[in-house]
Amino acid sequence: MAEQTAPQAADGAAVEIAEAAELTRRTREFLAAHPPAATERLDFLRARFATGLAWVHYPEGLGGLGAPRALQAVVDAELEAAGAPALDTGRTGIGLGMAAPTILQHGTPEQRRRFLPPLWTGEEVWCQLFSEPGAGSDLAGLATRAVRDGDAWVVDGQKVWTSGAHHARWAILLARTDPDVPKHRGMTYFVCDMTDPGVDVRPLRQITGEAEFNEVHLAGVRVPDAQRVGAVGDGWRVAQTTLMNERVAIGGSRRLPREGGMIGVVARTWRERTELRTPDLHQRLLALWVEAEAARLAGERLRQQLAAGHPGPEGSAMKLAFASLAQRASALETELLGEEGLTYDDWTARRPETVDFLGRGAGYRYLRAKGNSIEGGTSEILLNIVAERVLGLPAEPRADKDAAWKDLPR
Repeated sequence: MAEQTAPQAADGAAVEIAEAAELTRRTREFLAAHPPAATERLDFLRARFATGLAWVHYPEGLGGLGAPRALQAVVDAELEAAGAPALDTGRTGIGLGMAAPTILQHGTPEQRRRFLPPLWTGEEVWCQLFSEPGAGSDLAGLATRAVRDGDAWVVDGQKVWTSGAHHARWAILLARTDPDVPKHRGMTYFVCDMTDPGVDVRPLRQITGEAEFNEVHLAGVRVPDAQRVGAVGDGWRVAQTTLMNERVAIGGSRRLPREGGMIGVVARTWRERTELRTPDLHQRLLALWVEAEAARLAGERLRQQLAAGHPGPEGSAMKLAFASLAQRASALETELLGEEGLTYDDWTARRPETVDFLGRGAGYRYLRAKGNSIEGGTSEILLNIVAERVLGLPAEPRADKDAAWKDLPR
């Protein structure tokens, strides 16, 4: 067996090199036909999608070439070197990181063809209608109802903490379609048109003074059955695809250099403000630096796993680490700056389209980081996921697991 391992590894490496060379050739041909400096941004992105260079691991005709996911880096490097327009991931992050992989895995061919191209180019922005005032951490307890009416579903309910709903065209929506079965089995997954009658988006002002989140009221909203993703009652399974991808997108999808992200900001402050140093702060900085580097390397490992398949519970661990590090690092930065760390740059109730975490001041970072342990799954829920699905520990007893949703106290 050992004698076969080396030739097999060599064959695999040769195939990967050949695939990378072919992608390089395709990308350079595409750039020659669509020079970035002479092509309108949207025309360039549409052509890139049609050529299969959007996300190479997707199927042909849907922005990809059916190539290994790891080879996307080859395409991206060529495009970046040529000055090609980049995606506006701040506005389209939910669509790219959550809606797209869910529609690809569970959607119909018609849904994939309709939604994926404008999602990728950024022509249509997406948001996520999952959490509710009475079902945040316990998402399976949600009460928003969808009742069948001919070839459509009538949806009534309230969603909360919806990022970007004020500029979204579409939403991924989880609603209860059968209250007579246990809560995990009575939900269905939909695509909701945010411009339809009955959709009311209201801003939620945060501790930062901004209103990037929203509450969304749904009153008699008609969602065509053609916009149902997956089978009726199978919404929980479909939603797991969304949630796993969401946590990877928040905690580990972006490649960082050493001292990238929040730890780099704190380290820079430490080097520039020598008068603020104390032995205690130095020890805390060193401990955070080591944790940040370990998390960065774990993120590299996670991206390698993603290249071979779908995200798993490891993404929850990365998101958990990201939230903890961001909060402790922003707190340390505030202490390092002394009185200056108590200032804040803008209390106006702005409606930002993106979160400029590193581009704002220390006061903003400290306040905004508090939300990291809530968005994308609370840290408490993620600890349970890591314990049960990564470490294999026994699950906590759940008395409501087999009871009908309608019989549960709320």
